[in-house]
Amino acid sequence: MRDELYQQTILEHNRSPRNFKKLEGATHVAEGYNPLCGDHLWVYMKVNAGGIIEEAAFEGSGCAISKASASMMTMALKGKTIAEANLLFDEFHKLAIGELKPDQQPNHLGKLTVFSGIWQYPARVKCAVLSWHTMHGALEKTKTVSTE
Repeated sequence: MRDELYQQTILEHNRSPRNFKKLEGATHVAEGYNPLCGDHLWVYMKVNAGGIIEEAAFEGSGCAISKASASMMTMALKGKTIAEANLLFDEFHKLAIGELKPDQQPNHLGKLTVFSGIWQYPARVKCAVLSWHTMHGALEKTKTVSTE
């Protein structure tokens, strides 16, 4: 059941990625690249003076997992503080490498738990986390992020 939901979610977000655009007036921007598979994207965020992420978007090219992860990430970030975004980054990374079991451990991931089985496919983990590392880089004012 979980595998079916995972596949449907990935396909849906790959076909119709949310927030897939260049965000004009972004306060935080970073470029992410996975040289292993060629995924290449930019993450944009508008963070207000109070440290709240008002908007998040991405553009670029990548595999279905990379695009779906970026799409769901941008949806999850809207309205979050930078601290909450960093917490999501940590939890998602742990989920992707199999250290966080969402059905056994408390977390804030919500629908993002659909990626909980990705750790079983080590070559795909970097695809799922690329946008997250890029978002984290943008918040840290790192302009370019690589998965290598």
